[in-house]
Amino acid sequence: MAALHTRSRSVRSAAQGPLDVSYLYTPFKRQRQFHNSQAKYRLFGGAAGPGKTKALLWEAIYQAHQVPGSDSLLLRRTYPELESSLLAYFRRDVPHSLYKKYNESKHVVTWSNGSTTRFGYCRNESDVYQYQGAEFQFIGLDELTHFTFKQWQFLTSRNRCPVKGSRSCMAGATNPGNIGHAWVKALWVDHKPPAGFDRTDLYDPRDYDFIRARLDDNPIYANDAAYRRTLETLPEHLRRAFLEGDWNVFAGQYFDVFDVGRHTARPEDVRLEPWWPRWISVDWGFNHPSAVYWHCAVPGVQSRASQSGLEPRANRHPERSEGHQPQQDPRPFGASAVPGQSKPASTSRIVTYREFVQNALSPRMLAQAIAERSGRERITEIFLSPDAFAHRTSEASIAEQLGEVLTMNGLPRPAAADDDRIGGWQLMYQLLESDAWLITDNCGKLIDSLPLLVRDVTRVEDIRKVDGDDAADAARYGLVSGARLAGVTAQPARFGGSTAPWAGQPPPQNSAISTPRFVTGMPLGEQIARQVSATDPTSQAIHYQRLEAEAKKQFRPKPLPRRSR
Repeated sequence: MAALHTRSRSVRSAAQGPLDVSYLYTPFKRQRQFHNSQAKYRLFGGAAGPGKTKALLWEAIYQAHQVPGSDSLLLRRTYPELESSLLAYFRRDVPHSLYKKYNESKHVVTWSNGSTTRFGYCRNESDVYQYQGAEFQFIGLDELTHFTFKQWQFLTSRNRCPVKGSRSCMAGATNPGNIGHAWVKALWVDHKPPAGFDRTDLYDPRDYDFIRARLDDNPIYANDAAYRRTLETLPEHLRRAFLEGDWNVFAGQYFDVFDVGRHTARPEDVRLEPWWPRWISVDWGFNHPSAVYWHCAVPGVQSRASQSGLEPRANRHPERSEGHQPQQDPRPFGASAVPGQSKPASTSRIVTYREFVQNALSPRMLAQAIAERSGRERITEIFLSPDAFAHRTSEASIAEQLGEVLTMNGLPRPAAADDDRIGGWQLMYQLLESDAWLITDNCGKLIDSLPLLVRDVTRVEDIRKVDGDDAADAARYGLVSGARLAGVTAQPARFGGSTAPWAGQPPPQNSAISTPRFVTGMPLGEQIARQVSATDPTSQAIHYQRLEAEAKKQFRPKPLPRRSR
């Protein structure tokens, strides 16, 4: 291609002829196919190395020069990713003679015809709202599977242009995998509306064009034996994704219910009361990373929702007008209400609020790191992977070494975690499904790993073990072993049951985990309210009286020992 005007329309600026950039950018065959596509929504890529990012950058340049006075937007999920990819390509490949000015602080390019291209990022789910009210004739998202479907949907509403005769469009470039794998695959590969696409009757597969590209499509890397060997040595699922561009690599995705917008929150938006039960779960490793998570049991009292910041995000800042009293929405963590269904009852919930993942730490170093991050928090229990209790040599076990340092810092000794893999995965799924588990955004390793876990082909109820699953294992230990502290069952349904009978709900009174349990430092009334599972007023009153009596027995001052004569 001699110039960047391969489509039926020529690329023209305000008072210039066709924009000849062949000396700067000559697209490969697949890149040219991407530029020539007339679809409203294009997806370019598959495998690693076919020149996706570069094609996306030059498509934005093409669009900016085609429509004078228009605005375009290029996005990555985080700023470091933006800096090392799109911005790096722009600074290296686009000479100053091609544009009027570049605002370094705002990352906005102003082209010679008055058009602009903005470089941005959306680290948090809500960051897309910074573009509310803006209009972009072209929007390009690099590594599209790093974004959520809700982010994509919102950005489509910003894809419009007031310039007469313009045609708005969007494009993405990506490899298979990551948190957006399922919805991207559905729209462009399977050609069907994904989960969350409310108006399925409005989905038109002709709007979605997937230009599949592999390593061999880039002449620069096609004969690079060293780079190919690097890709071939990756774990199987990554090798199939990056080398072969296989979108079925995550077929059998276990946590298909996981949704970043629904199951995660900003740490500053969640206030956890100091007297609520907290515990830690640890998956020990040395060559493999050790993964540590901090969890908190949030009482299932609806009146507490707004106080702790755990109500649906849409209701955290309701519009207030004179005489208007906003009604509280009991839906947990932003779960959508279903017309015609009654509102769900109050349930206890688990918040995973801190993460520490690092390898090559000795047990004592790891214990010290846990203690430093726990600060003055009241940690009830620490659950550790069972293999850490084995005596491999005459030296103290890993659990014992951890325990020595933990107790010196006022933390409990570790207890062996429940290692029921199948039951644990089922419980995690059911907690997500019932909105009884929330993860804060600072637990990045865990959030990234959950969408990548797939079923084991030989044991379909289990998850296939892969490198990088340490975060999920550590979280499983915390949810299964600590579920009783949050008032949720630790016994998922088995032998054909599709859901745990009490997942995300207070356990029945005859359950072993309903034994009254009281702690100091937490208001007694709140502790009792958490343990009352009855629904009718009479049963509630009886249950309250029984629990109050149990509490009085527990906190009754013990008599001083009698002195012997």
